[in-house]
Amino acid sequence: MEDKELFLALLNTPSITPDDGGLLTFIEDYLPDFTAKRVDVGNVKNLFLYKKFGEGVHLCFAGHVDVVPPGEGWESDPFEPIEKEGFVYARGAQDMKSGICAILQACKKITRFNGTLSILLTSDEEGEAKNGTAKVLEILNQERLLPDFAVIAEPTCEKSFGDTIKIGRRGSINGILELIGEQGHVAYPQNVKNPIHQIATILPKLAEHAFDEGNNVFAPSRLVITDIKAGNGITNVTPKTLKLMFNVRNSPSTKIENVERYIRSTFGLLYLVNNPGKEQLKFNLELKESAKPFLTDKSSIVIAHLSRSIEEVTGLVPELSAGGGTSDARFFADFGVNVVEFGVLHDTIHSANERCHLSHLYGLISVFRTLIEKF
Repeated sequence: MEDKELFLALLNTPSITPDDGGLLTFIEDYLPDFTAKRVDVGNVKNLFLYKKFGEGVHLCFAGHVDVVPPGEGWESDPFEPIEKEGFVYARGAQDMKSGICAILQACKKITRFNGTLSILLTSDEEGEAKNGTAKVLEILNQERLLPDFAVIAEPTCEKSFGDTIKIGRRGSINGILELIGEQGHVAYPQNVKNPIHQIATILPKLAEHAFDEGNNVFAPSRLVITDIKAGNGITNVTPKTLKLMFNVRNSPSTKIENVERYIRSTFGLLYLVNNPGKEQLKFNLELKESAKPFLTDKSSIVIAHLSRSIEEVTGLVPELSAGGGTSDARFFADFGVNVVEFGVLHDTIHSANERCHLSHLYGLISVFRTLIEKF
């Protein structure tokens, strides 16, 4: 298939997470010279393709064929790609079937390579991500097939194609705090312990609190309040409990222990100091780390080779970033694999009328082909 023909075929296949829409079987057939290993867990489909050319390094390209639901507001059918003014509109155009297309086209025509070339694809990145890339890497580790270097074709570019490589990602710490008071009649506030009033003096200490200052790669680790619930829906009864939910996208400088220590001190001693004569607050705190932060060493050859490949194709020197949300790159990092991410722009991902310019698709194919030749 030609580049554009393959891209449209991928986009024309609905594959809402965790459904692969049959794409992994199609991809397996598309690269018959690669050895295929299927790792399907429940309703999640995973595919690992590899081919050994020599005794050198193992370079893996990775990504996901699943997409988020299309949602409302589309001007065309999200699974019937249309081309307009050089853009292709469809769900997954940027995130990340352009990346999948580039991986396949770059690997299909390779005849010589110094080591092992592989592709790891999952249908479980946009969902829970429990039975996808992480499960495959566990098996590869057991079978001594882990790659030395990995390139995830996630959309990374900010304003121009070629301007950004992701060399790390922040972690994600989710928190739920339940503040326990005493319900009562609003006319007798002296007889109740209103958790809404209790938290009022604490909220400024929580909202946007920075646990670290960040650096030239990572933004500061800030606490973001995502939800507050309390009350019974009536005006004459004070609530017994208040539920606060928050998230911290953390750099390696901030750990879950730092977050717990700050929350407990703020609702503990700090509250008593700022509210003399008040009783100690009663609260329950639940913290969960859904993703750990990671950073690939800037001296890694995969960063150097990818940067030079991008510059040769686009004329741009890419910035090295660790911004954005989480991705499957974190699972590679957990196994000690030097991992980077590079793909097309991300300005319309997950939105209605998601689109990708064809020149960016062709550029990504060229970057990946150039990268392979450098190893």
